[in-house]
Amino acid sequence: MWLKQLSVLNFKNYSESFLEFLPQVNAFAGANGAGKTNLLDAIHYLALCKSYFNPIDSQHIKKGLDWFMVQGVFEKEHSSDTVACSLKRNQKKQFKKNKKDYSRLADHIGQFPIVMISPNDTSIINDGSEERRKFIDNVISQTDNLYLDILIQYNKIMLQRNTLLKQVREKGVLDMGVLEVLNIQLTDAGERIFHRRKQFMMEFLPEFQRYYQYLSADAEIVNLSYESPLMENDMETLLRINLEKDRALERTSQGIHKDDLLFAIHDGMPLKKFGSQGQQKSFLIGLKLAQYSYLAQKKKTKPLLLLDDIFDKLDECRTKKLMQLVSEDQFGQIFLTDTDGKRIERIFDEIAKPIRIFEVKGGAVDV
Repeated sequence: MWLKQLSVLNFKNYSESFLEFLPQVNAFAGANGAGKTNLLDAIHYLALCKSYFNPIDSQHIKKGLDWFMVQGVFEKEHSSDTVACSLKRNQKKQFKKNKKDYSRLADHIGQFPIVMISPNDTSIINDGSEERRKFIDNVISQTDNLYLDILIQYNKIMLQRNTLLKQVREKGVLDMGVLEVLNIQLTDAGERIFHRRKQFMMEFLPEFQRYYQYLSADAEIVNLSYESPLMENDMETLLRINLEKDRALERTSQGIHKDDLLFAIHDGMPLKKFGSQGQQKSFLIGLKLAQYSYLAQKKKTKPLLLLDDIFDKLDECRTKKLMQLVSEDQFGQIFLTDTDGKRIERIFDEIAKPIRIFEVKGGAVDV
């Protein structure tokens, strides 16, 4: 699978651009703020119905205008699909494949698998557990639509349970009958999500270790582990033993919404505190390349790989190893950004791989 064409209208800092790509490597070069990353984000929109960076769709309309449109043509082995996303201010986002609207955006997820590596990914290490759960859920959801449906269901039920707990202050009594029904529903969804995440981690971990060791040339030992309250108690028990706490907090305090990933380096030391910037960057790249491998195996196709400002904080050795790796046959189409077009050209000349470089200046693109 590869993206043959991309057009953007009134998207972020672009008025209008039309680009045609190579099936191998395509690069956007230009100064900071020129709009390189915006093109990667347009591709992300087409694959996952949303921005990688900002969940508020209306903020991607070019300043002073009322709508945007992003469209792309994806080529597969025996088919060609045109995907379009458009938004008018104060209206619902429209998403179409081959001119047909989706009844649910969730039905599109996973049809065009994609992996993005960005400087923003440091939030996976530095921010709270929600970012790490998002990472797990993003990977699994692209391979398993049922998982995405159950996750949406779990969040809706938990919201209902939290609302019920908040009403106790107003009504002075907790409706135990309604609570019991919600507990049963939450337990069913929560247990299914927990077992799916456990299964995912068993398959994912060896791929992550393999890629990290390659990038670091076996320079250090890292570890990745899955942590969940359901490791100690089943969901039903957690809800029961934490009821009084939940009533006091007016929210559901335990469940799979508290799951986390633990990142460690040097025999169990927290990566956030003890990993250098280069080690943290290598860790994140290892996570994303393992995501790529997982998606490729499950989807039986090579995802798109988007590399935003990938050379930042990586030494020359690790940069060259990474470019050699992603240029091999196991990877498909690649998009990358950098401030230095000559550097990109030099790297790919050295590894003898074809590349198309687009010069980006102030929301305009030159080949």
